[in-house]
Amino acid sequence: MQIHDVFDVLEATRTTLSGSSFDDVNLSGTRFNNTNLSGASFNQINFAGATFNDSNMSGWFINDVNLSGLRLHNSNLSGAEFVGCRMTGAKIDGIPVQALLDAYNAAKKD
Repeated sequence: MQIHDVFDVLEATRTTLSGSSFDDVNLSGTRFNNTNLSGASFNQINFAGATFNDSNMSGWFINDVNLSGLRLHNSNLSGAEFVGCRMTGAKIDGIPVQALLDAYNAAKKD
C-alpha cells in the first residue's frame, strides 16, 4: 500500500507496519500504542511531540529526523540506528542524552 500527499488523520488499529519505509512524512503529535514497527526506515520525518507506548522499534534506521518532544515508553529500540537526528532536550531514563554523550566522549579520551 502506498499513501501519497494525504492531509488527513489516519487511524490504524491492529496493524503491523514492520519493514515499512517512511520518507518526508509529518508524524508530529502521532500516538503509537502497542505497534510493531520493527525494521522500519524513516528518512526526513517530523516526530515532534509523537508518543510511542509498548512499541517494537527494533532494527529501525532513522535518518535526518526531528525527535524533539518525542516520548518513548516501554518500547524496544534494540539495534536501532540514529543518524543526523535532532535530539535537543532528549532524555533516557531521566538523563539528558547530551550528558550521556559527553560522559561517553570523556571516557573515550582517557
